[in-house]
Amino acid sequence: MKQAVRKIAMERMQILIENAITNARENPELSQRQAFLARRISTRHKIRMPYYLSMVFCKKCKSFIAPGINSRFRVGRASIKSIRISCNLCGHTYRKIISNAD
Repeated sequence: MKQAVRKIAMERMQILIENAITNARENPELSQRQAFLARRISTRHKIRMPYYLSMVFCKKCKSFIAPGINSRFRVGRASIKSIRISCNLCGHTYRKIISNAD
């Protein structure tokens, strides 16, 4: 029973995040609400959100950030390759290190 509930919750979180990304340009309020509901499902059912879903949330203000709409993605030019993600809502910038897969 519990496994089925967790599976349904995970599917709904994925659907809500996908819809939030597609609606981000036309209706930003709706996309913020959909992302908030996905996060709430995660906390209510004690399910850890997968990395590809949690990446669309700002680490500081916890709001939904859509790439290119209310956030900025830049590739770092230092010796350590990284992606710099800037939230346009709170101004916070954080980095994701790109590993060298040789």
